[in-house]
Amino acid sequence: MNPFRRLLAVTSLGLLISLPTLAQDIQERVIKFGHLNNADHPTSLGVKRFAELLAAKSGGKLKVQEFPSSQLGSDMQQQSALQGGVQEMSAPSTTSLAGIVREFGLVDFPFAVSTFEQADGMLDGPFGAALLAKLPAKGLVALGYWDLGFRNVTNSKRPITRPEDMNGLKLRVIPNPVFVQTFTALKANPVPLPFAELYGALESHAVDGQENPYAVILSNKMYEVQKYLSATNHVYAANIVLVSKKFWDKLSSTEQKIMTEAANEARGYQRTASRAAAQKAVADLQSKGMQFNELSKAELARMSDVAKPVRARLAASYDPVMVKLYNDELKRVHQ
Repeated sequence: MNPFRRLLAVTSLGLLISLPTLAQDIQERVIKFGHLNNADHPTSLGVKRFAELLAAKSGGKLKVQEFPSSQLGSDMQQQSALQGGVQEMSAPSTTSLAGIVREFGLVDFPFAVSTFEQADGMLDGPFGAALLAKLPAKGLVALGYWDLGFRNVTNSKRPITRPEDMNGLKLRVIPNPVFVQTFTALKANPVPLPFAELYGALESHAVDGQENPYAVILSNKMYEVQKYLSATNHVYAANIVLVSKKFWDKLSSTEQKIMTEAANEARGYQRTASRAAAQKAVADLQSKGMQFNELSKAELARMSDVAKPVRARLAASYDPVMVKLYNDELKRVHQ
C-alpha cells in the first residue's frame, strides 16, 4: 500500500472509532444544581439556560435538576455537599468561598468597581482565573462567574444619602470580614446572619436593614418589611458556578468539555438577564411602596474614603502575589 493510501486508511479507521467512542463518552447523568435564590431570580434563569444547553449538547443524556430557594441548605452546607460528592453543582456568591480561599475576599472590596464592564473585566481576566485555579485543591471546580449585581442598602429607619446616615443602623451583613469591617467603619452595627434568616430578622426588627442587589430585594419581597432603598452600589457581587470535584473527576473529557461550553454560553445570557432584571426591579420596588434614592458622587466618594483603611488592612492579610495581580487588574479595567 502506498503511503497516501495507508494514511487515508488509518484516518478513516480513526474516524470510525471516534464516532462511537464520542457517544460512549457521554453517560446518562442527573446533576443536582442547588442555589439560594428563588425560581424567578436571574440565577435560576441561568441554571435553566445552562440545563437547556447541556441537554442539547449531550443528546439529552446530561440532565440538570434545579433546587432553588435554599432547598439543599445554606451556601456552606451546599459547599460541603459538593466537596463530599453528594451534590453535583451550586451557584453561590463568591463571598461564600472566602472561608476556604481567603483571596476571594478581594472580590468584595467596597467601591472597587463602579460599572459592569469593570466587574466583568476583573472576573473574566487573569485575576478571576487565578482565583478559580485555587479551588480544585479544595474539592471544587469552577466554570466561571455569573452576575448577581451591585449591592445596595435597605432599611426601615431613614434614607441613606451620606456616610453619617449609617450611624447606629443594625444592618444584616454576609458573615464575612470584608462586610463586617466595612460597615463597622461606616459606624453601622453589622449583624452577620445567614441569608435564610434574613427576612424573619427584618420582619421582627431584630435588624433595621440589610444590603443586597435589587433583584434579590425584589424576589425576596423585602419591600414588605423595608421602607427605604438607597443606591449605595458599594460592592459588585457575583455568583460562581461550582461543580463537585469528585463528580467532575468521574466525567469523561467529552462530558467536561460539554459542561464547560454550556457554562460559558449560559454566562452571557445570565448576565444580560440579570442586569435587565435589576433595572426593572428598581421600578417594581418603588411601585410596591419603597422610597428610592440615589447618592451623589461626592457622598459615594466619602464612603469609599471611609472604607480605604479596611481595604488596606485586609489586603495585608492576603497572598501578596494575588493582591498585586488584583491591583494591576484594577488599574487595567479602570483605564
